[in-house]
Amino acid sequence: MMFQARLRQGRHLAGAAVCAAALLTLTSCGGVQGGGGSGEDAENYPTKTVEWTAPSDPGGSTDLISRAAAKALEDPLGRSVVVENKAGANGAVGGKEILGREPDGYSLVMLFQSLMSIGPHTVVDDDPIKMSDMDVISGLTVEDYVLVVPAQSDVETLDDLLAKKSVKYGTTGAGTGSELAQALLFGDAGVKASGIPFDGGAPTVTALLGSQVDVGAVHVAEAAPHLTSEKLRPLAVFAKERIDFLPDVPTAVESGHDVVVDQRRWVAGPAGLPDNVVSELRAALKKAFKDPEYGKFLENNYIGRWEASPDAVVKQVEAAKVRYGELIDRFDLDLKSEG
Repeated sequence: MMFQARLRQGRHLAGAAVCAAALLTLTSCGGVQGGGGSGEDAENYPTKTVEWTAPSDPGGSTDLISRAAAKALEDPLGRSVVVENKAGANGAVGGKEILGREPDGYSLVMLFQSLMSIGPHTVVDDDPIKMSDMDVISGLTVEDYVLVVPAQSDVETLDDLLAKKSVKYGTTGAGTGSELAQALLFGDAGVKASGIPFDGGAPTVTALLGSQVDVGAVHVAEAAPHLTSEKLRPLAVFAKERIDFLPDVPTAVESGHDVVVDQRRWVAGPAGLPDNVVSELRAALKKAFKDPEYGKFLENNYIGRWEASPDAVVKQVEAAKVRYGELIDRFDLDLKSEG
């Protein structure tokens, strides 16, 4: 197949509601301006090691992107940036812990769109993280989802899949883009389907390889090695346009299903960060984004850049939350689970 040849030319996986435009309203949605306070420690920031929390287990995209970005940040910031993993509840456990700390710039966390835009519609949480709980420093990355089946499956195309009487699909967990994209697709197509949640992309891929599920949606990076080795077969991508790494694979939209779901990530700190701390972090991140090794990591892992401004991050998250909610209501989906 043509996409196999194109994939082999690339590198393999390297290790694994919108708010009003007024500034005041944006600040209430996401704390995009920082907190303003500045003591002596803040004025001299940074004076010690900075902790960057990846609210996930080691090995997945959140962890790998965190480590690559933190490493690139060290030189322009002039201090060590240590990555800690605090997994649980699709990022909510680690996110809540860090956003509850002192807003001094020494505790940062990577957060992501699925937690903030999908989770409210799919996960029961009496104390959810809100954009107002954080000061967004900068957008980081964007990743697309690809729908795949085991190579031994009799399903060759998306139409073949949607012609089945029932489908058992694997997801990377409750409240994830993987779950939502497939639920929307099957809901739109009127296919009887049941989701089987796994704890992340790696176990979802394992389940697919073992034919424990009929189909699954994972990040392109997670599927890439198995697409190259022809152990998995791609049916569609949930991006707005076809992606460079799978140029011959249609989007769900092309196939007649208005389902666009991606994963976007950003770095944030607790709401109320001193203005000069926010400025220092943003300036250092801009330099980090130009680091050649960081760029190589993104390319090798099929990860797109999304170095959006804090305002743009807030707008994207709120817009996605509204759109996903409308789609869930349109297809009368019940995806609620205990967080």
